Amino acid sequence: MAIKWTKIEETSTDGYMPTTTANTWNTGINAPGGPVEFLTLRYKLTFADTPTTTGEISNLISGLRVVLNGEVVHDFTAGYASSNPAVSAGPSQYAYLINHIGGRVVEVPNAAESKTREGYINIPLGRQTPAGVNRYEITVNWAATVAGSTIDTGSMSWWLRFNDGMQTTTQVVPATSFLSSISNEQVVVRVPQNVPGVVSALLVLNDSEADELGTQGIRINALSDFGIDAMQYRMQNGDLDNGIMWNEGSSQDIQTYSSRLSGALLIPVFGLTGGDIVLSVDSSAATTRRYLPIITNPVGAQTKPDVKQTQRQTSNTSKAILRGSLE
Repeated sequence: MAIKWTKIEETSTDGYMPTTTANTWNTGINAPGGPVEFLTLRYKLTFADTPTTTGEISNLISGLRVVLNGEVVHDFTAGYASSNPAVSAGPSQYAYLINHIGGRVVEVPNAAESKTREGYINIPLGRQTPAGVNRYEITVNWAATVAGSTIDTGSMSWWLRFNDGMQTTTQVVPATSFLSSISNEQVVVRVPQNVPGVVSALLVLNDSEADELGTQGIRINALSDFGIDAMQYRMQNGDLDNGIMWNEGSSQDIQTYSSRLSGALLIPVFGLTGGDIVLSVDSSAATTRRYLPIITNPVGAQTKPDVKQTQRQTSNTSKAILRGSLE
């Protein structure tokens, strides 16, 4: 098979699309089986006015959940999502996550058509789905667009990318939410024990575009004897290398690069295993943070199992030679 793209759903129903009030898009899709590397959302939407003045459509994603054959394989909840530049004036928390874990969120910058947004959200799954019919239940929660920016027309479609060379599953599990006070507190991040694999990263999301961390930052007890501040984590994860890219409201025909998204930290944790993750968090404000473990697991992908025998026949020629000889 190698690489193969398959479109599994398309809609032009504007009730499923972002508009001036928050809304939810629920869809259930029957799809073929095989080694699913990515689930991709492609959108091309035209609004009465620019939907976000300084960001892209991913800034409007306050939640995205994917259930595959009854199993939750991707469960994202943002700390905040908004089209308001006073709240969200840069890249989105969702794009920040996906672009850090091997997926891709990218929107086409077009200064001449800032009211029309075309983009792609590639969600890494790495799932070997069985032959036959598979069921995807997908929920997208949209925040409100800029006032006056109702949806005029558009289309959204879901695609699968099959790849029998994929090597890992990627699972974003439900977040642990913690209400911090102005102090250094212990936070226990729940890691589901029924999900195979190791925790490769921990995503920390604040409820505003601000880190609001004290001088001790965040200490992951299994990784450090000392607290590490936000910028040192950004050095480790590549943010400081202009590692964040987004479409700044289609104000120009190029992508915008940044060295940080305040209020969001992707922390590599190098395959932690064995249970929940204990943190010490030095918070400089009373705020609510979400902690999302990213779990990966090796996978051997095949389009379908080969025909093979399941019973063993032993053979030993030295015994056969001696059989019937004098003992």
